[in-house]
Amino acid sequence: MADFDLVLKGTVVLANRVVEGGHVAVRDGKVVHVGQGAMPAAKERHDLSGALILPGAIDAQVHSLSQKNQEDFLWSTRSAAAGGVTTIVDMPYDEGNLVCSAEAVKIKVDHASPQARVDFALYGTVDPEEGPARISEMVEAGVAAFKFSTFGTDPKRFPRIPAALLEDCFRAIAPTGLTAGVHNEDDEAVRAAIAKVKALGITDYRAHGLSRPPLTELLASNQIYETGAETGCPAHVVHCSLGRGYEIAAAYRAQGHRATIECCIHYLTLDEENDVARLGGKAKINPPIRPRVEVEKLWRHVAEGNVTLVSTDHVSWSEDRKTNPDMLANASGVPGLEVMVPLFVKGALERGIPLTRAAELMTLNPARHFRLDHVKGALEAGKDADITVLTPEPYTYDSVASGHNVVGWSPYNGIRLPWRVSATYLRGKLAFDGTKVLAEPGTGAFVRPLPTLVSGRA
Repeated sequence: MADFDLVLKGTVVLANRVVEGGHVAVRDGKVVHVGQGAMPAAKERHDLSGALILPGAIDAQVHSLSQKNQEDFLWSTRSAAAGGVTTIVDMPYDEGNLVCSAEAVKIKVDHASPQARVDFALYGTVDPEEGPARISEMVEAGVAAFKFSTFGTDPKRFPRIPAALLEDCFRAIAPTGLTAGVHNEDDEAVRAAIAKVKALGITDYRAHGLSRPPLTELLASNQIYETGAETGCPAHVVHCSLGRGYEIAAAYRAQGHRATIECCIHYLTLDEENDVARLGGKAKINPPIRPRVEVEKLWRHVAEGNVTLVSTDHVSWSEDRKTNPDMLANASGVPGLEVMVPLFVKGALERGIPLTRAAELMTLNPARHFRLDHVKGALEAGKDADITVLTPEPYTYDSVASGHNVVGWSPYNGIRLPWRVSATYLRGKLAFDGTKVLAEPGTGAFVRPLPTLVSGRA
């Protein structure tokens, strides 16, 4: 008689160790144990010698609905499954709808649930005209964190939250134990820099970096962390492109404050002088892609443990919104769900960084950060059997050929990757077989934090 439903054997990569010749045993959609040696009996067994077995990734930053009638959860979660991502955390800035009330949360859950092929959690935000009044009701509705911005991209969909209002929001969130994540660009400084670039008549790829120089990002990061220190609210910078930013976050943590920081995969992969110069609008992201020297600084911070999370900030704009010759006229953001895990593994191995960092930064820490670690975040007994299998099959990434993306472009096209996602399991069921996404729409479920108040937890 089979002891388990599923057993996978290979090199098991956990956040604290690598188990050579290890196996993961699954029953009823949950991990039962991680062992070593001979595989136990199971209804389904796979000896994947040579493969890496990692916990399914949690992408902390996804924009499924930034463009109406474009990607939606049907496609974002398809890309996720093909990339070894088993949970996405979706942003609250949807075109035509700001997720800023319990009703808006419910509408989004009801919208996403029939489409989702992997699990999903949600961010909430506030309408600047309402302030923090609805924060408590969104907590009850199940949001996993809150998102604000110190820069205003759009007064309705992506509004700037002024300093006094940001403090009020942080104070309202602090008792809940959830995190306040903030887009870190100083509005006044960015607008002054944009004006300078336009006055100089610069419209090529250089325009974007010049319009958002490092100080615009670092000023905002300091404001965010100081607001967290003042209010006792966990403060999170949702994307940092500069080594200095990680030093600032580490300094606040050393002082005892809950200051976390996120690095997007594009900041670890692309650089301004090569990739932005080549791709133009298809590499326009806020904050901008920086020079290669900053890329390597970020990898050093990964190695030193100064990075809390790695995510994609995934958004699949239609190509017409990313190909304007005037760099500043393009939409900001790129798709990345299908390739984040292989890109991180490639970069870590090239720099001698242990793969335990992959399990830590893309699974364990995100689960803890969003208070989902009662069910997600590790290959350990009682947690969901969310599993990613990578095999050593070098290939050149082509987002069109894969068929798992709603758009026919990617800034990562043409990159040679040494490891391929060959299987993704969601709660013990095969969601991606290495070629085809098997998880049907509706397979994914809404995941919410435990409804408990948390105090003093980093």
